[in-house]
Amino acid sequence: MSHINQSIPEFKAEAFHDGEFKTITSDDVKGKWSIFMFYPADFTFVCPTELEDMANHYDELQKLGVEVYSVSTDTHFTHKAWHDSSPAIGKIRYPMIGDPTGRITRGFGVMIEEDGLALRGTFLANPEGIIKVAEVHDLGIGRSAKDMLRKVKAAQYVADNDGEVCPAAWEQGQATLTPSLDLVGKI
Repeated sequence: MSHINQSIPEFKAEAFHDGEFKTITSDDVKGKWSIFMFYPADFTFVCPTELEDMANHYDELQKLGVEVYSVSTDTHFTHKAWHDSSPAIGKIRYPMIGDPTGRITRGFGVMIEEDGLALRGTFLANPEGIIKVAEVHDLGIGRSAKDMLRKVKAAQYVADNDGEVCPAAWEQGQATLTPSLDLVGKI
């Protein structure tokens, strides 16, 4: 089942953010664009490279009105310990949600049941909490925050420009398309 144009699942969870433990709910994330970045586990190998990559693009995402939420089935306590011990994870300024019961991970459809871990799932939700981008990778394939940033810009452009669509590999400032009868077969 596709998650596109579906609401994010309802949740309430503890997170490590800005040196504190905070409760975050699905209602809290509404009102701005949100990236949910699921990863298998703290203290692993590919995960810190992805989370650091996202941290390196965080300021630009914030300027676009986007909040990032990393999520794993670890606890918020484990997130704090990892944040305090890893130079890469120490760069993170976005909330790190703990999902030890797997409820959020299952809600987004990325739980590996036999392992109790998440696949590498990335979801972009609009301010109404509707999923506009869904991407899931196998565990050995790392993601690119730069490409996610491009997708955020495309999703925001489409949301703000009714009737226009962004072609493949579209970058901000490039031409878009306006689907019409006259355009059929001309591309």
